[in-house]
Amino acid sequence: MVPVSIVIITKNEADIIASCVQMSRLITDDIVVIDNGSTDETLDIAATYGCRVYKKNWEGYGANKNKGIEAARYNWILSIDADEVPDDELVRALHQLEFNNPATVYDIKFRTYFGKKPIRFGSWGRDHHIRLFNRDLVKWSETMVHETLILPDNIQVKKIKGRLHHYSVKDVNEYDSKGLYYAKLSAKKYFNIGKRVNAVKLYISPLFGFIKNYIVYLGFLDGPEGWHIAKTNAKNTNRKYRYLSQMENMPDKKQVVQDSFVVEY
Repeated sequence: MVPVSIVIITKNEADIIASCVQMSRLITDDIVVIDNGSTDETLDIAATYGCRVYKKNWEGYGANKNKGIEAARYNWILSIDADEVPDDELVRALHQLEFNNPATVYDIKFRTYFGKKPIRFGSWGRDHHIRLFNRDLVKWSETMVHETLILPDNIQVKKIKGRLHHYSVKDVNEYDSKGLYYAKLSAKKYFNIGKRVNAVKLYISPLFGFIKNYIVYLGFLDGPEGWHIAKTNAKNTNRKYRYLSQMENMPDKKQVVQDSFVVEY
């Protein structure tokens, strides 16, 4: 075992969490699960594998991840989602790290799946994120969606071998449904920080995103799945700014701030 706590946020992830925590158990003896009202067997499965489970109210992705960080036993944190599974190469790489410099963070490659198909091109095929860090220096931003790590100026980013395998969506309908929720969340976030919509964002940005994803990043090589990803991403960009435009035109703008959107992640 390595001196790392794995932090996972969950809601109704019974179909995938066993694979996630099975591989996580090869890394550490401390897995923290922050759950937001699961109604399936998620909590029972997590407990079966020795995870420490906490039921918490939903305050946003970043806030709930930070709750898990606070509950962790170790200062080094590997932050993953319940539908992300470390592979053998990543497990080996983690066991080889010395964890002697808290000012270092580690960038991990992703392999994302559309159904059972691994996506190798497009924006998904280039996916990587900083997920391993020391909590003494690094925390998550507490936004409702698209949370980011707050990194000090002196931080050093290193890459690590291996991947997190992200079982993102089962089919086109699920991808479209998730995209709708995230578009609403993003629009609310933009509204609250004062970002405004214009014709370029509403019409040109979706088109440019599609061209970049499908053609420049070779998404067409992933076949029908590549087409659906590029098309749905463009659709969601348009949705996001349409929702933002609707919020800007609401007579009672205070209602926008009070509304909350909760998604199953």
